[in-house]
Amino acid sequence: MHKTVQNLINIQNLIKSKQSLLKNNTKIPNIIAVSKTFNLNQILPLIEYGHTDFGENKVQEAIEKWSEIKSNNNKIKLHLIGKLQTNKVKISLKLFDFIHSLDNEKLAKKISEEQKKQNLKPKLFVQVNIGNEPQKNGIHIQKLFEFFNYCKELDLNIVGLMCIPPVDDDPEISFSRMNYLKKNMNFEELSMGMSSDYLTAINFNSTYLRIGSEIFGQRLKKL
Repeated sequence: MHKTVQNLINIQNLIKSKQSLLKNNTKIPNIIAVSKTFNLNQILPLIEYGHTDFGENKVQEAIEKWSEIKSNNNKIKLHLIGKLQTNKVKISLKLFDFIHSLDNEKLAKKISEEQKKQNLKPKLFVQVNIGNEPQKNGIHIQKLFEFFNYCKELDLNIVGLMCIPPVDDDPEISFSRMNYLKKNMNFEELSMGMSSDYLTAINFNSTYLRIGSEIFGQRLKKL
């Protein structure tokens, strides 16, 4: 068995054990295998095992890696979890099933225009700047309802919220806020929890976990 497959199975078992301890009856969250920077030799064993959700940060890298695979396997669901520039929207909608980083009105308008042209309707997550950090992308909580209403006017398919907690804070603080927002805004999905904190995110009803290094190993740092 390939190491990435064994790592995935270990994670799935940890999630099941964690959920068995919780009193709520939430569904088992989806695991997005974040394959950015990793080559197909490490990805294909997961596909052969039957895993279907994969995440990429950069549009161009995703095109090179996934275009042929997706044309031959309609079960693959590709998630864009990195920043999306408006000039990449057209090609992104052709490839990605989910976009987790909707974070401004200009981008929302561009996606709306392009999805009409292509007759596509990707599933979108609004990225929330949950810690109000000036260096991070995302909609501030105070402007979230206004932004969501704007997206509804554009007929965007907003399925949930996404966040990246502040590095130096306890992630429980951010996850708790996100869970409150999800319930208050009647969303089905929450994209939160990465390799270091995904088990914590489960406590707060995350439905999409973005896990990279725990599946694929550490990424090589560029010199």
